[in-house]
Amino acid sequence: MRVAAIQMTSTDDIAVNLAAASRLVQDAAAQGAQLVGLPENFAFLGSDRDHRLAIAEPLAAMQDASGSFPGPILGAMMALARQVQAHLLLGGFPERGRVPTQIRNTAVLLAPDGEIAALYRKIHLFDVDLPGGTRFRESEAVEAGDDVVVAPFPWGGLGLSICYDLRFPELYRRQAAAGARVLTVPSAFTAETGKDHWHVLLRARAIENQAYVLAPAQFGLHGGQRRSYGHALIVDPWGTVLAECGDHPGAALADLDFAYQDDVRARLPCLAHRRL
Repeated sequence: MRVAAIQMTSTDDIAVNLAAASRLVQDAAAQGAQLVGLPENFAFLGSDRDHRLAIAEPLAAMQDASGSFPGPILGAMMALARQVQAHLLLGGFPERGRVPTQIRNTAVLLAPDGEIAALYRKIHLFDVDLPGGTRFRESEAVEAGDDVVVAPFPWGGLGLSICYDLRFPELYRRQAAAGARVLTVPSAFTAETGKDHWHVLLRARAIENQAYVLAPAQFGLHGGQRRSYGHALIVDPWGTVLAECGDHPGAALADLDFAYQDDVRARLPCLAHRRL
């Protein structure tokens, strides 16, 4: 299976962001990608906060009494998945929450027919104080999820997560135990933490779960002082970086060899040796 991890620089201009995402997805699909992942906050990433209530959309028709499902963001991405005939991962979608004052940061997996195949609501919310005085409080606007999600996929289980989840290895161990062969980590990793932790954490999650890791990424300045690290990655079950997108918009593309993954798991059966 050929996969693509998109890298882009989203801002607070939704129309420009969706146009950029469409071009990058189309380019990746033209190169044979059967699964294309967009980063967290692909539709909107402003200087004040990651999400705005005004742009949140429902992810089920029953949630929207106004009859406006799908909304403009989801509708555009559904049409894009149908156009390119590929699985499309919307890395961090602004889903309308259960209460009026909060939304959900949701990974949405679309099938090639444009229909929603799986949903994952971000469990671990980014409430941190970084060196230099940068402060993030995702929980002020976002309702945390509860469920570990491994989506059924033609090539095996697809584990869904978002950005800050990467720091919690127990999530990925549960996904591996549930049959995940590919772990997805769409992100908007900060420049401050990314330079020291991004590669290390992604390679660790791949090695300890003997899984492929697909990590789309935001890159560059989004407005104000908000800057993302970039370096979208695809990592193999041995921890080798198969593809990386550097300091520019684009995509990392790689072919996943599941026979190789089976061989790694057979020769070094650490998943079968777990005691805890």
